[in-house]
Amino acid sequence: MTSPLLAPIEAPEESTPETAALDAGLTPEALAAALELPVAVPPEIWRHALVGPARELVARPGKRFRARLVELAWRMAGGCGASPTTFAAVVELLHAGSLIVDDVEDEATVRRGAPALHLVVGTALAINTGNWLYCWPSQLVAQAGLAPHVELAVHREIQQCLVRCHHGQALDLGTRIGTLRRVDVPAVTAAIGRLKTGALLALAGRLGARAADADEEMVTALADFGLALGEGLQMLDDLGSLRTPAKAAEDLGHGRCTWPWAWLAERADDTTWAHLTRQARALDGADANAVAALAGELARHVAEHGKTVARAHLRSALATLATRVGARPELDALAREIARLEVSYG
Repeated sequence: MTSPLLAPIEAPEESTPETAALDAGLTPEALAAALELPVAVPPEIWRHALVGPARELVARPGKRFRARLVELAWRMAGGCGASPTTFAAVVELLHAGSLIVDDVEDEATVRRGAPALHLVVGTALAINTGNWLYCWPSQLVAQAGLAPHVELAVHREIQQCLVRCHHGQALDLGTRIGTLRRVDVPAVTAAIGRLKTGALLALAGRLGARAADADEEMVTALADFGLALGEGLQMLDDLGSLRTPAKAAEDLGHGRCTWPWAWLAERADDTTWAHLTRQARALDGADANAVAALAGELARHVAEHGKTVARAHLRSALATLATRVGARPELDALAREIARLEVSYG
């Protein structure tokens, strides 16, 4: 028995919900019907302009913990039968769009083990693909046959998530560790993680609960858990970036306000803080040796503390969810998923 609100997408076993959605929704026939074009555009043109660029990134292997959270939230909220995959596709497609745009803004060179999309298809086409992936998931929701009250709630929540993600990206791009007041660094860092990573995982929790037509108390509990999960994972991601040359060059070279700097701001003496922020201001991101030296110094000061804080944060998030929803088998699955993610982030 499937959810009464959301039927599963039929897809080959080797595909993911998001690649299945792309394959089904981007056929020439589906595009012609959706766009109401008076003339047919040859399939090879669509493949070059839209289908190919979108699938190039979406098909690459990733952690997919957002889709997993949708599924676990759905089961925890009372869903039964085959897991509905439309919402899993929605959250992963939104995430893919954000990655494409982020990589252009950050001048990143690698994404998911391959060249960043703008290096493959060009910056202009990559930006259009990323922006389209912000918009198209709402069309998937409209086509899902949801109860009207659920569809309205989902559209509002997607819109709210996108607004929050852009607020977080504004802080990420518009602040520099060398110019911020030390006292402001922890708050700015927390806001970036909450608005970017946290907002999308909160949406995953909400979508899973909405698919099961859960009450608002359950929706909120799962959204709050997703938000806290995102904050903890951002901590681990920022720490892991210190050990990855390309990511260290991206974060440190651009003066990004990340968790290692926030922890340093809270814990370091004035001399250490002044010394490392002076290095950050003088840093040329293209100087791999200088990037590695600064990353190493930051890691020596905050790495162990950061791991402890991040793991405590993740365990607290899970314990809080257990208190709010009671004993459920999905909590064990969430604990295993968190453990897997901790390993993947190093």
